[in-house]
Amino acid sequence: MKRLAILGNHLPRQCGIATFTTHLTDALATELPHVDTFVLAMNDAGRRHTYPPRVRFEIGEGDVGSYRRAADFLNVNHVDVLSVQHEYGIFGGKAGAHVLTLLRELRMPIVTTLHTVLSAPNPTQRAVIEELARVSERLVVMSTSGADLLTRIHGISVDQIDLIPHGIPHVPVDAASKDRLGVDGKTVILTFGLLSRDKGIEHVIDALPAILAVHPDTVYIVLGATHPHVVAHEGEAYRLMLEARGQQLGVAGSMIFHNRFVSQDELTDFLSATDIYITPYLQPEQITSGTLAYAVGAGKAVISTPYIYARELLADGRGVLVPWRDSSAIAREVITLVSDGDAQRTMCARAAAYGVGMTWPAVGRRYVESFERAQTEHTRRRRTTFRAQTLAARPAGLPEITLKHVEAMTDDTGMLQHAIFSIPRYDEGYCLDDNARALLLMALLEEAGTDDPVVVRAFGLRYLAFVNHAFDRATGRFRNFLSYARQWLEPYGSEDSHGRALWALGAIIGRAGDPGRQSLAGELFHAALPAVSGFTSPRAWAYALLGIDEYLKAFQGDSTAEARREELAGRLFGLFERTSRRDWPWFEDSVTYCNGRLPQALIVSGDRMHRTDMVEAGMRSLDWLLSVQSSPDRQFAAIGSSGFYTRGGVPATFDQQPVEASAIVSACLDAYRVHGDGRWLVQARWAFNWFLGENHLQHWLFDPSTGGCRDGLHADRPNQNQGAEATLSFLLALHELRAMTAFDVPGVPAETLQSIS
Repeated sequence: MKRLAILGNHLPRQCGIATFTTHLTDALATELPHVDTFVLAMNDAGRRHTYPPRVRFEIGEGDVGSYRRAADFLNVNHVDVLSVQHEYGIFGGKAGAHVLTLLRELRMPIVTTLHTVLSAPNPTQRAVIEELARVSERLVVMSTSGADLLTRIHGISVDQIDLIPHGIPHVPVDAASKDRLGVDGKTVILTFGLLSRDKGIEHVIDALPAILAVHPDTVYIVLGATHPHVVAHEGEAYRLMLEARGQQLGVAGSMIFHNRFVSQDELTDFLSATDIYITPYLQPEQITSGTLAYAVGAGKAVISTPYIYARELLADGRGVLVPWRDSSAIAREVITLVSDGDAQRTMCARAAAYGVGMTWPAVGRRYVESFERAQTEHTRRRRTTFRAQTLAARPAGLPEITLKHVEAMTDDTGMLQHAIFSIPRYDEGYCLDDNARALLLMALLEEAGTDDPVVVRAFGLRYLAFVNHAFDRATGRFRNFLSYARQWLEPYGSEDSHGRALWALGAIIGRAGDPGRQSLAGELFHAALPAVSGFTSPRAWAYALLGIDEYLKAFQGDSTAEARREELAGRLFGLFERTSRRDWPWFEDSVTYCNGRLPQALIVSGDRMHRTDMVEAGMRSLDWLLSVQSSPDRQFAAIGSSGFYTRGGVPATFDQQPVEASAIVSACLDAYRVHGDGRWLVQARWAFNWFLGENHLQHWLFDPSTGGCRDGLHADRPNQNQGAEATLSFLLALHELRAMTAFDVPGVPAETLQSIS
């Protein structure tokens, strides 16, 4: 082996995976001094770090393009083995699925260390792990429980799994460490690691009064900064709560908080000074814990809640387990250990003996053995011969998502409707339609992960505020048009705008992780849903059905929403049955705008309701719609808005609108999810390419210089204005395609995804 790469987080990024990757790389560089060992570092959204020279490539968490560039970098640099540090939360996409975009394209053996294995994964989490197993020669876990879950839950062969413990540093016995830390003569209890609410530290604080009553010279040290992601969402609220709790209980004089991310040398000093280490964590499924491994390896007496890793690591008298959230049990065990020196020394000796095999040099050697097995197996597996991918095998990539024009079109009120070229037109004001589309886009981007989560969240809040302001609770209807002077221009808006608002609200309820936004969206959704029963617009029914589908992702079993879905889907299906003929399998006597949403709603709703007749009708109508929107040279050609297409007539060729191409992309992707036929993916990419110049003018509708999309195609020229509807239609279609190619749907074959990416 000449060149070894490690993919994961790396210091100075502050997290457990970064610490692990850094120390593992150190160990491997020592074990393999003649091997070029380097790191590809994951950057958390919106952040960059000053890395050491060993980090030679950086990947943006939400930037799918950077994953592909990383694959090319590894292939071109003749890397012999890639070691992946996998944790769902460090990679972008649903369940961290973006990393698969990188791994599928590699031609070297992959060894993946799984830092989390769930006993009850959701379908996407399950699919990601199983795809990781497919592309990896070896899987490394740090506990027998993790190995058992892989075989029992995922059906992965034990022959593919290597059990390698979490590495630990050498912690020398240093009698002067307590003096250096200012706790000489004290019994030191320690908890260290990045702070978050699942750490359960408050339960140790609650135990302190009882402990101090018996052993007044005890001090509890909480060592570590608040996790950066926690700081981003709630600041230092958890730490401040802990400090206030200590004050209220009268134990503040026996508590020390070190609010910083400490170096390895500092951590060694704190561990050396520790008498009892406590992990009061609240996550039962946790299968690894670097902090617990460090404490055991350092030969410390340990008290822990019974999460999976603790049960395994502290077995055979190497520590004590206490019930969840039980401060009395914590106090009892601390008092017992401090009072019984022999019992404490015996526990420490057992822990230290067990930790001998966990030192980083020993762990580094075990990883080298795993890499060697992977190389041997790789020569017998599918990637023995590499051929560079031609454009036919790997089509031109998708553009990156940029919100530059969305930002330009958004002010303190919301998203403006229209633009002159790329300049917002204030005199046209705002509309609910576009703010609902924008809200839907922000919900999708936030869930999938983005390099700019602060901007996405801020825009999402603004668009939700607009939707809230647009709703008239007295009438149960949304208003649509708002002047630039912030005056509503009609008592209530169109049925279609009402349906679009419901769709966006459903997405917030089904996808957002913020209880405040979900609560407001839920209140609006339930207040606005009844009005749809009186609507006559099939498109309003379709938008509402798509919103109900989103809503039921979070609240499946809501009988009111399910009844409304049955009512609206029945109406849409009935309309199709009454109007369609063999040569006109459509819902109306004319084909107008946003046409793809009608079959899409029927396909999605029919699938959820187990109505194969609805699904088949949706598929049939979508297939026909594609045929009538295909030009003689097989390019996508949307039904023109200047006349549309009436039964018995000739389809209008112009003006072609971005909203129609977007609807077709979305409908085809849902058809694939339901039916599984890869041709729907091909059709989705075919329609999307209309934005990228595969149209009668050979002109890009998407403008990379602004991030906007032109408003449509005339017979002789594109419409140069870049309004909200066009730009949002493009971005919604682009996001959906990128999400699909990043393994958005469980079980999608890699070769099928590559055909559209």
